[in-house]
Amino acid sequence: MVALGRLLVIGFLVLSVVYICLSLYSRAVRRDRLEKEWDEEIQEGDRETYVEGGLREYDGSLRRKLILGVYIVPMVVISAIIYFTNFY
Repeated sequence: MVALGRLLVIGFLVLSVVYICLSLYSRAVRRDRLEKEWDEEIQEGDRETYVEGGLREYDGSLRRKLILGVYIVPMVVISAIIYFTNFY
């Protein structure tokens, strides 16, 4: 039981680091895309206001929520492996 607890704690910490890195990377890519879109197409109004508005939309988007799969998928796989190893 102690080994499982250690696995879960260390796994959660590693997945948290992966989630933070992936989230920051995805947000940076979205920011770059919005800045490029403003430079090429819009060019009216304030650039920062446009980018911040786009990032607010991104914060509520499906893509942002799908990044949470970083936690869900590995935990389901590990649980399935443990279950099938011990009970089949």
